[in-house]
Amino acid sequence: MCTVEGLALKAEILDESSIARAVTRISFEIIERNKGTDGLCLIGLFSRGAVLAKRIAAKLSELEGREIPVGLLDITPFRDDKPRGGAEDNSQIPFDITDKRVIIVDDVIFTGRTARAAIDGIMTRGRPKLIQLAALIDRGHRELPIRADYIGKNLPTSHEETVKVMVKELDGCDKVVIYSRG
Repeated sequence: MCTVEGLALKAEILDESSIARAVTRISFEIIERNKGTDGLCLIGLFSRGAVLAKRIAAKLSELEGREIPVGLLDITPFRDDKPRGGAEDNSQIPFDITDKRVIIVDDVIFTGRTARAAIDGIMTRGRPKLIQLAALIDRGHRELPIRADYIGKNLPTSHEETVKVMVKELDGCDKVVIYSRG
């Protein structure tokens, strides 16, 4: 487990403890920038962003002594690279986002297209007070004018590289690696 078939491992960027520290740092930054957690909710993007959102919410709850609502967003129906008709929306957002401070959580921000799709998906569910973006890894190469508000690690990469975030809940381990294609 914890490998990607067909790609050559270039480097391990974060291990389990580094990811835990990044989640803690992001959580403190969220509290500081939002002056607490009142009116705050997290929406994690399937699938690894959802896992990270749950971890950040748990850390926020530990630090602030209150539960933070967490929703899970499936961006498939909102992607701009596929026809929108017929895509099933498997999102699980069991709370109203209207007038909330919504923090989208993703594992990697790259071109910005996933974040744009997430914003579209959120806006179909209500009108939040504000939307912020948290990403464990920011690898650059934006195609849209979108930036993360909270970043675990900036990781400049080439287009020929693949960044893979692995989480225990889905992959059996916590680590971030870079693979070379070809």
